Formats: sequence, C-alpha cells, structure tokens
Amino acid sequence: MDIIKFDVYRGPNIGVYISVNDKTILLPMGFAKTKAEKLAKYLGVDYLFTSIANTRLIGALCIMNNKGILLPKTAYQNEYDFLKKELDLEVGVLDSKLTALGNVICANDKGAVVSPWLSKEDCQTISDVLGVETIQKKIAGFNQTGVVMVANNSGAAIHPEADEEDMKIFSNLLGVKIEQSSINNGIPYVSSGILANNNCIVVGSLTTGPEIMMLTRAFLN
Repeated sequence: MDIIKFDVYRGPNIGVYISVNDKTILLPMGFAKTKAEKLAKYLGVDYLFTSIANTRLIGALCIMNNKGILLPKTAYQNEYDFLKKELDLEVGVLDSKLTALGNVICANDKGAVVSPWLSKEDCQTISDVLGVETIQKKIAGFNQTGVVMVANNSGAAIHPEADEEDMKIFSNLLGVKIEQSSINNGIPYVSSGILANNNCIVVGSLTTGPEIMMLTRAFLN
C-alpha cells in the first residue's frame, strides 16, 4: 500500500470533496476526467460522478464503507436513486439536523466512532446501514469525530491531542491500530486531507515528510 500526494481544486483538502471505499470513488460533477482516472487507478477503484445535496462536498456530507453509504436528509431523491442503482451497497438516509455526516462519523467495516451530538436512533441507523458497531465519544475535545479521525481496515489516524485511553477504546472498536497525526503541514483535522481505502492512502499535497512517516506507522505497518 502506497501513500500518494494529490490536489483537488488547486488545494489539499481532498477529503472534503471525495469519498472512497474499496470498489468506488465518488467524485463531484465536473471533476476533471484525467484526474478522476488517476485517483481511481491509485486507489484501485472505479470512479463515479455525483453530487450530494446539489453540492461538491461529497466527503463532508456522506459516510461510506464497504457495506453501505449514509446520505444526509438534504440529499435529493435523484441522488439517492442514482447511488442506489450504481452502488452495490446499502444506501440509507440519516434523518438528523446534522447534515455533514462525514464530519460527525468515522467508520471502517468493523466500527464507527460517532459524535455525541447524534441521537441513539441515529446511531442505530448508522449501525444498520454501515453494518458496524458504534460508540459515541468526543475526540480531543471535539464532537466532530469524523473530522479528527480517519480509518480503513488496517489503521487509523487521529488528532495529535487525542487521549491515549480513548485511542485504546477506538482501536478495539475498529480492530486497527491508531496513530496520532496531522495532515497538510500541521492541520489536526486529518479527514480533510486523506482518502483511505484498503488499497492505498492519498493525502493532500502539503503533507510533510514527518506526517507521511506518522501515516505510514498508522496505515502501513
């Protein structure tokens, strides 16, 4: 598994716009086809152009693993129908006023760390659609758990100030080892600059050598 640097829209915040699992990468409408082909090749997946809630913020608004994808209630019916038809996944909608689902849920194929802001009913929906066990907990004082942690089935990167005891709990839930890291030259909101599936890790172009080393420890060892 490699770690590769990449930019989207002339910036390093690739995780805001893109969502990926082991089969598919979801890219915004109008995304350059040459870049789409490159990213799909790196990550070993097929690419699909879509919108969510009529925006390009796919990574911020949805959460996807290899079992399911959760859309916010602001997603349009035609977007839901398109993803239902194109993806061999359980497709669900989370009926919550919190619509940036990628910011409040971190999930792999085993577990999900969910923001305390979400309800118990929301957690049940997450569990049903993604096929995972869930726990609700802040990370490093943040309720936006999906912003400060990113995971695949072999590792996870978490906010540099995350608590060691919490990391043990998350490690047990997700079935992976977890390393503290930043992204894009010191940004602690790791999911903003990482695309991680079980084939490859793609990071924002500003990610430094020491950060690559931390991510190598998290995902590759």
